[in-house]
Amino acid sequence: QVQLVESGGGLVQAGGSLRLSCAASGSGFSINVIDWYRQGPGKQREMVARERSGGSANFADSVKGRFTISRDHAKNTGYLQMNSLKPEDTAVYYCNANVRIGAYDYSYWGQGTQVTVSS
Repeated sequence: QVQLVESGGGLVQAGGSLRLSCAASGSGFSINVIDWYRQGPGKQREMVARERSGGSANFADSVKGRFTISRDHAKNTGYLQMNSLKPEDTAVYYCNANVRIGAYDYSYWGQGTQVTVSS
């Protein structure tokens, strides 16, 4: 079993930055990729960033050029760096990790962390 714990959310003024963390714990697993999603008030969950093999990533058009992702493989932790934040970035942010356990891949979700951007 793998657990994901998110942290780093909070209240920030427009133009500010936040870095979200997604730490995976457990045993006998390796992380394939960590993706990031968000769900704004009254909206459906949407993809923010999708990690690709080799370290590259795809980003939603709304965050391109402002958000980046990275991973600390030794710590089994992924990061979402958010710069130039806008009020429309206000949402609960979720990480989703695709992990390999034995011969199979599994998907796990973090608990979500609130990001609020004030104007």
